[in-house]
Amino acid sequence: MEWLNLSDSVNQLALLGAAAILALTIFIVGGYIKKMKDSKAEGELTQEDWDGIKEFKNDIPIGWGMTYVVMIIWALWYWFVGYPLNTYSQIGEYNDEVKAYNAKFEAQWQNIDVATLTKMGQNIFLVQCSQCHGITTEGMNGTAANLLTWGREEGIIATINNGSKGSGYGLGDMLPIKDVVPGVLDNSEDQKAVAAYVMAELSDVKKTKYPDLVAKGKGLYNAATCNACHGEDGKGMGGMAPDLSKYGTPAFVAEVLERGKKGHIGIMPSFKTQMLTNTQKDALAHYIYSNKN
Repeated sequence: MEWLNLSDSVNQLALLGAAAILALTIFIVGGYIKKMKDSKAEGELTQEDWDGIKEFKNDIPIGWGMTYVVMIIWALWYWFVGYPLNTYSQIGEYNDEVKAYNAKFEAQWQNIDVATLTKMGQNIFLVQCSQCHGITTEGMNGTAANLLTWGREEGIIATINNGSKGSGYGLGDMLPIKDVVPGVLDNSEDQKAVAAYVMAELSDVKKTKYPDLVAKGKGLYNAATCNACHGEDGKGMGGMAPDLSKYGTPAFVAEVLERGKKGHIGIMPSFKTQMLTNTQKDALAHYIYSNKN
């Protein structure tokens, strides 16, 4: 019975609570069974009448009333004195062990070279991400994001045409631009121009495949109302929308991992807790971006 460690105070509290509830149930149910056998239908009736049927004016049963009071006191004590604020638990011990291991891991790999970091990222991707994005990172025919284009101009163009859903930002999902501002960004050159402006001016990447379109893209960025959510500086209005200054960088990968996402085939969980260390998130970003042309 390793699953039931009686030295763990959380288990002790649970067993004590279960025993108290069982004892109270037996006591109260026994009392009411006795009343059903011995008591007679007598007492003051209410004024309401339903086809000749009335109900007695009864106070709340003492047993039930005392149970409510005891349970309220127990709940307050449990949350504010017993667990989880002031006692040992196996879950807490596990979390401390994971935290210590992660700190050791970070120290071990703090001077990791890019090649090893990328290889680490590939291993993490195959274990954690390939089930939805595919082992080639292409998104399994659109069931998940195509990471070969994600973080580059092609990813911005795809978002312009298809919108973006499920990231949980305060300003909501992004609709396709054609549904927001009809007639703007209708042609591929204008879409490339906006993508070029984001990558060259707003993103920390500061590089684009289409340098000749950057100036044009700045005006189209505002005309397409991109600034309404992302802001003039592209930083997402204080977290209300994606921060485009991080787009194409490891920091953007880390943000998506921490937020999670609702996709076409389910929910990508948040990795904000101790599931991945900062080094592992950085490794995953290096691997994803290593597949870019």
